[in-house]
Amino acid sequence: MSRFSEPQHPDFQRLNASIGFDRRLWPQDIAQSQAHARMLAARGIISEADGDALIKGLQAVALELAEERFPFDPGDEDIHMAIERRLTEIAGPVGGRLHTARSRNDQVVTDLAMFTREAAVAAGAAIAEAMGALLKRACEHAATAMPGYTHLQRAQPVYLGHHLLAYFWMLERDRRRFAYARREAGRLPLGAGAMAGVNFDTDRAMLAAELGFEQVAPNSIDAVSGRDFLLDFLGAAATCATHLSRLGAELVLWSSSEFGFCTLPDSWSSGSSIMPQKKNPDAAELLRGKAPRVVAHLTALHGVIHALPLTYNKDLQEDKEHLFDAADTLQLCLAAASGMIAGAAFDEQRMREAASDELIAATDIADLLVKLGMPFREAHGVVAGLVRTALDSGRALSELTAEELAAQSELLGAHQGEFREVLSSSSWLESKISEGGTSTARLAEQLTRAEQALDEDPFG
Repeated sequence: MSRFSEPQHPDFQRLNASIGFDRRLWPQDIAQSQAHARMLAARGIISEADGDALIKGLQAVALELAEERFPFDPGDEDIHMAIERRLTEIAGPVGGRLHTARSRNDQVVTDLAMFTREAAVAAGAAIAEAMGALLKRACEHAATAMPGYTHLQRAQPVYLGHHLLAYFWMLERDRRRFAYARREAGRLPLGAGAMAGVNFDTDRAMLAAELGFEQVAPNSIDAVSGRDFLLDFLGAAATCATHLSRLGAELVLWSSSEFGFCTLPDSWSSGSSIMPQKKNPDAAELLRGKAPRVVAHLTALHGVIHALPLTYNKDLQEDKEHLFDAADTLQLCLAAASGMIAGAAFDEQRMREAASDELIAATDIADLLVKLGMPFREAHGVVAGLVRTALDSGRALSELTAEELAAQSELLGAHQGEFREVLSSSSWLESKISEGGTSTARLAEQLTRAEQALDEDPFG
């Protein structure tokens, strides 16, 4: 007997079905269903014999799914109904008892929470690998000078190790964001029923303990309608992908003939279909291109949930594809970032030559004048005049005459020896002695902190 007088339209069936993408939730659904069966038997809601039969049948279903020989049916709307259908075919009418004291509403969101927790841990592990690659290369290049940039113009020299550690700390924050997302997915929705609870004295604490949740969701309405934990995961993924896009952009620039700072490994590069000499940084470019895709998934899920009345609505079916694709895309991007950083060959001489441009010592000259008593804004103007004179005459700053220095500032004219000393490239780097700066001593401190941060487990 059915509530409806006519069958569903085939196009509505295709619109309504989620089996094409939610079938990947089968491991979570099997684990959840086994725990649910054990709980039902333990509370006397079903007999122990029925509980054993359900668990045995679920094991058989899991084996079929794992071996990719599960007989999906055209009428399977989603993975949850497909598993229940197959369980009943294997175990007989007892299979119909499995859905006692639960709804698809709390069943689906529990599967999602389990998947999200696992995906967050996997992302954290991939991030740690990328952090390790960055730290290793930073240690190797703690003394390799390179120009730092603002507005993509040479600004101040830094050590390559210092520059690489900037990405290390970005990823360290990303790892903590995923740890937070995992914790936020730690409230068990199962047992909330359709939205108001269930008519049985279930043991949700038992379910939480078996399924690895830290606590039980305290409100049944919020339990089935809330997707905050997905937003937290997608937020972490979007920020991490954005960080990787910045790394990818720099690798594209650095590996170009114009920069020539590094050569990317062949295993993470592509050739041209028509130009045999080309070696394209496609993986690095895709780090740029994939980031907005992940960000779009976050934005899309915000759109799905925006103004959605409580409790469950079919709109929420749209949460899964955003989660799955973002998780998969980020894993690939992190693997690419790790591989490129680990295998990149840095041209230390080319970087040092670029860092030896005297114009990027301008700030150091201004700081010298400040130390000699001149207000910084006045010093800024004096050095700007020196730079203009050098550029107009096609000379380096060190080639300016004593008279030209004095013409810009009597104070500078009286301390020409110190001016010449500042133009020694090593002083530009070692003068940055503030905490977190690029000087050798401060970089050594930072490397130690990075090693400690990598050893910490924010998921613990």
